[in-house]
Amino acid sequence: MIVRLAGEQDFHGFLGLAAQVECWFGPMVEDLGFHDAVRKHVRRSTAIVAVSSGPDLLGGLLFAAKAPTYHVHWLVVSAQSRGKGVGRALMAEAMRRYVRGPGAVEVVTFGADHPGASVSGARVFYERLGFAPAEAVDPGPEGGSRQVFRLAVT
Repeated sequence: MIVRLAGEQDFHGFLGLAAQVECWFGPMVEDLGFHDAVRKHVRRSTAIVAVSSGPDLLGGLLFAAKAPTYHVHWLVVSAQSRGKGVGRALMAEAMRRYVRGPGAVEVVTFGADHPGASVSGARVFYERLGFAPAEAVDPGPEGGSRQVFRLAVT
Protein backbone atom coordinates (compact mmCIF):
# COMPACT_ATOMS: atom_id res chain seq x y z
CA MET A 1 0.00 0.00 0.00
CA ILE A 2 1.17 3.50 -0.87
CA VAL A 3 -0.27 6.56 0.88
CA ARG A 4 0.21 9.78 -1.07
CA LEU A 5 -1.28 13.16 -1.89
CA ALA A 6 -4.26 12.84 -4.20
CA GLY A 7 -4.13 14.21 -7.71
CA GLU A 8 -6.82 15.08 -10.24
CA GLN A 9 -6.46 11.54 -11.61
CA ASP A 10 -7.93 10.27 -8.31
CA PHE A 11 -11.23 12.16 -8.65
CA HIS A 12 -13.19 9.18 -9.99
CA GLY A 13 -11.68 7.00 -7.27
CA PHE A 14 -13.15 9.35 -4.66
CA LEU A 15 -16.53 8.98 -6.38
CA GLY A 16 -16.14 5.20 -6.26
CA LEU A 17 -15.49 5.35 -2.51
CA ALA A 18 -18.44 7.73 -2.06
CA ALA A 19 -20.75 5.31 -3.86
CA GLN A 20 -19.95 2.66 -1.25
CA VAL A 21 -21.06 4.83 1.69
CA GLU A 22 -23.99 6.89 0.37
CA CYS A 23 -26.34 4.74 2.45
CA TRP A 24 -24.69 6.25 5.56
CA PHE A 25 -23.76 9.76 4.41
CA GLY A 26 -26.43 10.60 1.86
CA PRO A 27 -25.96 11.31 -1.85
CA MET A 28 -22.45 12.33 -2.90
CA VAL A 29 -21.65 10.76 -6.29
CA GLU A 30 -23.96 13.12 -8.19
CA ASP A 31 -23.59 16.01 -5.72
CA LEU A 32 -21.69 18.88 -7.34
CA GLY A 33 -20.87 20.25 -3.88
CA PHE A 34 -19.03 17.02 -3.08
CA HIS A 35 -17.24 17.19 -6.45
CA ASP A 36 -16.16 20.75 -5.67
CA ALA A 37 -14.95 19.76 -2.19
CA VAL A 38 -12.81 16.92 -3.55
CA ARG A 39 -11.29 19.14 -6.24
CA LYS A 40 -10.65 21.96 -3.73
CA HIS A 41 -8.82 19.60 -1.37
CA VAL A 42 -6.78 18.18 -4.24
CA ARG A 43 -5.76 21.71 -5.34
CA ARG A 44 -4.84 22.64 -1.75
CA SER A 45 -2.86 19.40 -1.27
CA THR A 46 -5.13 18.38 1.61
CA ALA A 47 -6.51 15.22 -0.03
CA ILE A 48 -4.72 11.95 0.65
CA VAL A 49 -5.27 8.54 -0.93
CA ALA A 50 -4.18 4.99 -0.26
CA VAL A 51 -3.49 2.93 -3.37
CA SER A 52 -2.19 -0.48 -4.34
CA SER A 53 -1.46 -2.04 -7.70
CA GLY A 54 -5.08 -1.90 -8.92
CA PRO A 55 -7.02 1.02 -10.38
CA ASP A 56 -9.34 1.49 -7.41
CA LEU A 57 -8.51 3.55 -4.34
CA LEU A 58 -8.19 1.65 -1.07
CA GLY A 59 -9.19 4.80 0.80
CA GLY A 60 -9.34 8.56 0.70
CA LEU A 61 -9.21 11.45 3.17
CA LEU A 62 -10.08 15.15 2.92
CA PHE A 63 -8.43 17.22 5.66
CA ALA A 64 -8.60 20.83 6.84
CA ALA A 65 -5.09 21.81 7.87
CA LYS A 66 -5.80 25.05 9.72
CA ALA A 67 -4.39 25.33 13.24
CA PRO A 68 -5.22 25.13 16.05
CA THR A 69 -8.32 23.04 15.28
CA TYR A 70 -7.82 20.62 12.42
CA HIS A 71 -10.72 18.77 10.80
CA VAL A 72 -11.11 15.41 9.13
CA HIS A 73 -13.73 16.39 6.57
CA TRP A 74 -14.13 12.96 4.99
CA LEU A 75 -12.45 9.60 5.47
CA VAL A 76 -13.61 6.49 3.64
CA VAL A 77 -11.94 3.11 3.24
CA SER A 78 -13.21 0.76 0.54
CA ALA A 79 -15.37 -2.11 1.79
CA GLN A 80 -12.78 -4.75 0.85
CA SER A 81 -9.97 -2.83 2.58
CA ARG A 82 -11.60 -2.13 5.95
CA GLY A 83 -9.83 -3.57 8.96
CA LYS A 84 -6.50 -3.78 7.12
CA GLY A 85 -4.82 -0.59 8.39
CA VAL A 86 -5.78 1.67 5.48
CA GLY A 87 -7.68 4.19 7.61
CA ARG A 88 -4.91 4.22 10.21
CA ALA A 89 -2.31 4.85 7.47
CA LEU A 90 -4.35 7.71 6.00
CA MET A 91 -4.73 9.34 9.42
CA ALA A 92 -1.03 8.84 10.24
CA GLU A 93 -0.07 10.60 7.00
CA ALA A 94 -2.48 13.49 7.68
CA MET A 95 -1.15 13.89 11.23
CA ARG A 96 2.47 13.78 10.04
CA ARG A 97 1.89 16.14 7.14
CA TYR A 98 -0.45 18.77 8.61
CA VAL A 99 -0.83 18.73 12.39
CA ARG A 100 1.29 20.78 14.78
CA GLY A 101 0.36 21.22 18.42
CA PRO A 102 -0.93 22.51 20.58
CA GLY A 103 -4.41 22.08 19.22
CA ALA A 104 -7.02 19.50 18.42
CA VAL A 105 -8.14 17.30 15.58
CA GLU A 106 -11.90 16.94 15.18
CA VAL A 107 -14.08 14.68 13.10
CA VAL A 108 -17.85 14.42 12.91
CA THR A 109 -18.89 10.79 12.76
CA PHE A 110 -21.95 8.70 13.46
CA GLY A 111 -23.83 9.01 16.72
CA ALA A 112 -23.93 5.88 18.88
CA ASP A 113 -27.49 5.06 17.73
CA HIS A 114 -26.76 5.39 13.98
CA PRO A 115 -26.88 2.07 12.07
CA GLY A 116 -23.58 2.94 10.37
CA ALA A 117 -21.81 3.36 13.71
CA SER A 118 -21.22 -0.34 14.23
CA VAL A 119 -21.31 -1.55 10.63
CA SER A 120 -18.66 0.94 9.51
CA GLY A 121 -16.61 0.67 12.68
CA ALA A 122 -16.04 4.44 12.55
CA ARG A 123 -16.55 5.19 16.24
CA VAL A 124 -14.27 2.34 17.37
CA PHE A 125 -11.71 3.37 14.73
CA TYR A 126 -11.45 6.93 16.06
CA GLU A 127 -11.42 5.79 19.70
CA ARG A 128 -8.49 3.44 18.93
CA LEU A 129 -6.63 6.44 17.51
CA GLY A 130 -7.14 8.30 20.79
CA PHE A 131 -10.14 10.43 19.85
CA ALA A 132 -12.80 10.96 22.52
CA PRO A 133 -16.53 11.37 21.91
CA ALA A 134 -17.63 14.97 22.41
CA GLU A 135 -20.78 16.98 21.70
CA ALA A 136 -23.62 15.89 19.43
CA VAL A 137 -24.17 17.90 16.24
CA ASP A 138 -26.95 18.22 13.69
CA PRO A 139 -28.07 15.01 11.97
CA GLY A 140 -26.53 14.02 8.65
CA PRO A 141 -28.28 14.48 5.29
CA GLU A 142 -29.89 11.04 5.59
CA GLY A 143 -31.30 11.99 9.02
CA GLY A 144 -28.94 9.90 11.17
CA SER A 145 -27.33 11.19 14.35
CA ARG A 146 -23.83 12.66 14.34
CA GLN A 147 -21.23 13.34 17.03
CA VAL A 148 -17.90 15.14 17.21
CA PHE A 149 -14.85 13.09 18.16
CA ARG A 150 -11.84 15.11 19.32
CA LEU A 151 -8.13 14.39 19.75
CA ALA A 152 -5.95 16.77 21.75
CA VAL A 153 -2.55 17.45 20.18
CA THR A 154 0.35 18.69 22.30
